[in-house]
Amino acid sequence: MEMNDRINTYYPSLTKSEQKVALCVLECPADIIYFSVTELADFAGTGETTVMRFCRKIGFKGYQDFRLSLAQNQTYRKTDMSEENNDPDNEHDITRTVYHNMLDILHSSMGLLDRSELSRAIACLDQAGYVQFFGVGASGISAQDAKNRFLRIGRRAEAVADGHIQSMMAVSMSAGDVAIGISVSGSTLDTNDMLYKAKQNGATVIAITNYAKSPITSIADIVLLTAGKEAPIEGGSIGAKISQLFVIDLICEGLARKHTSHTKQMKEKTARAVIERSY
Repeated sequence: MEMNDRINTYYPSLTKSEQKVALCVLECPADIIYFSVTELADFAGTGETTVMRFCRKIGFKGYQDFRLSLAQNQTYRKTDMSEENNDPDNEHDITRTVYHNMLDILHSSMGLLDRSELSRAIACLDQAGYVQFFGVGASGISAQDAKNRFLRIGRRAEAVADGHIQSMMAVSMSAGDVAIGISVSGSTLDTNDMLYKAKQNGATVIAITNYAKSPITSIADIVLLTAGKEAPIEGGSIGAKISQLFVIDLICEGLARKHTSHTKQMKEKTARAVIERSY
């Protein structure tokens, strides 16, 4: 069933607040596929709970399930209505398109950068007793990259993929420790749950996310925004990852400049340790 037909079918049974959400979806579906649940709630003038109730009432498990279906519907329409005949073998067009997309991501990342928040994050991490990165899926890979970058400059940090170990690490954190959550959507249940547990135990929480208004930002003490918003069917895009790594690199460079002599020494030591493992 088409999304519009589905919403219209259920519309009379929705509450007035839920109908507000329905009307927003019907009017701006192409924009809403990039909204977080918090952004859609603000746009409709309702609460997040109302958005979730709306999604369930029209037959979806939750907001992300609804957004995926909405994105699939939009993709089908674009494909069905498009009259362009793009040649998939035109390598020149492909390379230029990807190249310019990457440049746009970095440009957008600079535009979103809040230097005061970055400075706060660097100062906080400089004094941290223990640093733990949290992320799953593609953002979990960025967390591993962040751990590697920290180790290179002599900063101890952890990032593990196993959910049970993440949970134990989160509850083991305390005041003076820093938990860094990486999530494109800001609505990743596992990551947000870990950050909430870490915060309950006294840790400072830093969020690296694409959405200024999302569940993760309500947990975080410091928010660093990334670029490259994704529709659900675009999950794990390289553009979003580049923006995440850009922010992580800024943090590492800031920490490195605070202790240049020690950083230089540790870079040499860690580089030598890796070189010894190669021919």
